[in-house]
Amino acid sequence: MSAAVKTVGPFRSDVLTKGALLVVVAAFLGVFLWNSDQQPPVVGKPMPDFDLPADSGGHVQMSDFKGKIVVLNFWASWCQPCIEELPSLEQFARMYKDRGVEVVAVSVDDDDKAYADFLSKNKVSLRTVRDHDKRTSINYGTFKYPETYISDRNGHLLRKVIGPADWTSDQMTAQMDEWLKSGN
Repeated sequence: MSAAVKTVGPFRSDVLTKGALLVVVAAFLGVFLWNSDQQPPVVGKPMPDFDLPADSGGHVQMSDFKGKIVVLNFWASWCQPCIEELPSLEQFARMYKDRGVEVVAVSVDDDDKAYADFLSKNKVSLRTVRDHDKRTSINYGTFKYPETYISDRNGHLLRKVIGPADWTSDQMTAQMDEWLKSGN
């Protein structure tokens, strides 16, 4: 055995170091997975419920929107693609507001002031809520911002959009019109 490898009782120190690292990684993953009380949504399956404080007071839950198609958009004020997407998302929300579609913008901003300043400065008119601890975005499996989940009228996932989208594009509006016609 070389002088660089020491033994601790019947074990070599390099084996102990690798073993300790493995235990730490396993513990981290176990805690992360254990704390995630829901599985990310799958197309055709129910979307996870959530309970987030509404900017206007009270709370917003996914279950509040039964009977409506829901466009749930995760974003942040520091996310440039989110900011670029916002005008088309707001226009989309106005287009479908009276047709049974609810757009909810879920911010993952940590900073209360930065979030409030962004909404005020940009005159955001969407229904917004804040997921400052990111629990809801983690439960949804969100890993890139913006990320959007569209549910049918019964709360089942129709589609997941990763990254920014042009919500007023012919493709996006045609798809929404089709879902509305089909009774989704």
